Amino acid sequence: MSSTKRAGDGRSPASHAADSHECIRVHGARENNLKDVSIEIPKRRLTVFTGVSGSGKSSLVFNTIAAESQRLINETYSSFVQGFMPTAARPEVDVLDGLTTAISVDQQRMGGDPRSTVGTATDANAMLRILFSRLGEPHIGPPGAYSFNTASVRASGGITVDRGTDRTKTVKATFHRVGGMCTHCEGRGTVSDIDLTQLYDDSKSIAEGAFTIPGWKSDNVWTVGIYAESGFLDPHKPIRGYTQQEMQDFLHREPTKVKVNGVNLTYEGLIPKIQKSFLSKDKEAMQPHIRAFVERAVTFATCPECDGSRLSEGARSSKIRKISIADACAMEIRDLAEWVRGLSEPSVQPLLAALQRTLDSFVEIGLGYLALDRSAGSLSGGEAQRVKMIRHLGSSLTDVTYVFDEPTIGLHPHDIQRMNDLLLRLRDKGNTVLVVEHKPEAIAIADHVVDLGPGAGTAGGTVCFEGTVEGLRASDTVTGRHLDDRAALKEVVRAHTGALKIRGATANNLRDVAVDVPLGVLCVVTGVAGSGKSSLIHGSIPADAGVVAVDQTPIKGSRRSNPATYTGLLEPIRKAFAKANGVKPALFSANSEGACPTCNGAGVLYTDLGMMAGVATPCEDCEGKRFQPSVLEYRFGGRDISEVLAMSVSEAEEFFAAGEARTPAAHRVLTRLTDVGLGYLTLGQPLTTLSGGERQRLKLATHMADKAGDKPVLVLDEPTTGLHLADVEQLLGLLDRLVDSGRSVIVIEHHQAVMAHADWIIDLGPGAGHDGGKVVFEGTPQELVTSRSTLTGEHLAAYVGRA
Repeated sequence: MSSTKRAGDGRSPASHAADSHECIRVHGARENNLKDVSIEIPKRRLTVFTGVSGSGKSSLVFNTIAAESQRLINETYSSFVQGFMPTAARPEVDVLDGLTTAISVDQQRMGGDPRSTVGTATDANAMLRILFSRLGEPHIGPPGAYSFNTASVRASGGITVDRGTDRTKTVKATFHRVGGMCTHCEGRGTVSDIDLTQLYDDSKSIAEGAFTIPGWKSDNVWTVGIYAESGFLDPHKPIRGYTQQEMQDFLHREPTKVKVNGVNLTYEGLIPKIQKSFLSKDKEAMQPHIRAFVERAVTFATCPECDGSRLSEGARSSKIRKISIADACAMEIRDLAEWVRGLSEPSVQPLLAALQRTLDSFVEIGLGYLALDRSAGSLSGGEAQRVKMIRHLGSSLTDVTYVFDEPTIGLHPHDIQRMNDLLLRLRDKGNTVLVVEHKPEAIAIADHVVDLGPGAGTAGGTVCFEGTVEGLRASDTVTGRHLDDRAALKEVVRAHTGALKIRGATANNLRDVAVDVPLGVLCVVTGVAGSGKSSLIHGSIPADAGVVAVDQTPIKGSRRSNPATYTGLLEPIRKAFAKANGVKPALFSANSEGACPTCNGAGVLYTDLGMMAGVATPCEDCEGKRFQPSVLEYRFGGRDISEVLAMSVSEAEEFFAAGEARTPAAHRVLTRLTDVGLGYLTLGQPLTTLSGGERQRLKLATHMADKAGDKPVLVLDEPTTGLHLADVEQLLGLLDRLVDSGRSVIVIEHHQAVMAHADWIIDLGPGAGHDGGKVVFEGTPQELVTSRSTLTGEHLAAYVGRA
């Protein structure tokens, strides 16, 4: 008998067959470290996934549920359309049932392309361009005339027109497109300048060793040799004596084939060669002396032609009510929203309404302090995630699964309630909201909680708890035990040993700020999002202060890059293998002589199937181990090189500590990785799989090897990002050890545990954007709690139980 409700039959609507699909059912999930996880997640509820870093939260939510939903949706399009879409293989899972359309809003920073801004990333810029092309005076052209990504183009010449059999005709044609790009900076807003005095000593000749570039030795044919033997230059003439043509060839010559000592090489000018070999790489991935050279040699300045607006003179001259599109994009978004609200033109009313909704969403989500011309790459992970949320807030869609990755990242405790309200609003519209989160304030609003663990990496991947927040609090899981953790205020704080004096700071929204940042202590800089914290620390501390900043920006590298290569750990390991077996170290590199020839050391073979999902299959010859079989015969401490790269950091630390495999150089690096809470990572794990917080801690581990005297001031940008409650205590201990070792540690942070543990607090505000930019408090955490004179003081007092 059908269970479908018939008119007048008196059955309850609950008996309808469609109402049986009230859960997302996952059975046998094995993605990454998941161990046959089976779970049922209620629909139209807010479910929070928690657990220690590396326990498998993202593997379950993003790599399994969201990934499969996206894959199934993509398969509904035609083969032609699928050919233009990103593809992914089916996740490792037995059954996924009850899925709905999934929209992932992750914390990955937006691309670092200088042409990408807040406005271009949210379509607000596109709507503004149309608005100015309709209402701007004088009228200069279509929307592209107001785009800094569109160059002006002019062309003329003969074109061939086919008019049928034997009627081909050549006609003269002209083409003209008006673009808004500034021709001087090509729409970037900044121009880079290379300091030539840092590249060479012009009083010397090339033969006398004029080059001062790291690694450029006189016997290197690929660098110095090609300039000395190219025939374009006199290697024995001092560089300052070069003719105009010689200087042009030396600095700017286009790539040209030359023969040096019988070898065919490509000669090109020094400046393009430096740009390719140094400036195209991630500074953080460079060796310290190379990074120092790049910081000395390259400077970036605001474009003098467009004053940083990126726009041509024509685009800047066209105005609506005395406001140009450059002025509009430079306004804080909340001010721009008010300006748009004051425009009334019936011919563009639908456009004005859509633009108004977008701008109001920025304000509602707490990003009203941003400007549309803000570079997208400069946004923090939390800001980038909230910008991505903009397009979903006003959506009329329901029964959608929204997936968020730590949406409270970068939020002051004062702002977390606003984010919670937005998540609840999405749920109340009839959507399923899945949130990966660590903050107790965000966990508290959950309808359902899933706790993964019990540990990280191979020690995790199982569901430890499912149920309510109160049930989690009463459970004996790691999260349950630490849910109510509160760091206490320090009874005794360290004394300052000096101060970094900042005077007249005006970067971004700072208002002529004067402050002394204490040295020799743990100093926390806090304040609501957009109050000016990063502008004060990253933008105002003198360049010669010996500061090294460790942030969450992506580490450039391919899927071949891993923690072992990035930290330099692989070097002593390769040497140890080579010494023990009497062979060359290069054999133990999957990127060099030891690589499997079939997969070139990748471990997998990638098959592009056009519009279908590309397939990555383990290499049959090396079985995914990346090395030639002959290399795997060499062992060290009873393990081959592939087995070592498959170890976790914690396991490898123990392996290289003593016995036959004792390698002090490798052990020191592994100890630092463990100290920053990355013991669960495997040595060969691709860097592309790391979260923002993991990237920052990996960078921190590399900088811990630097001598305190070289870079005595360490700046950390929200180091608690991605840290479980149980790991915060370990981070506080690490910060203490850094200070006790002679470093000054400055932390930009919102987490109350770090604030309570600080020796000194600098609080900025009182609000965001033009409502911020002032120092509203300087002193110890105890004084801040006692005075409660700021929003931070009120929340910190409540946190430590002084409410």
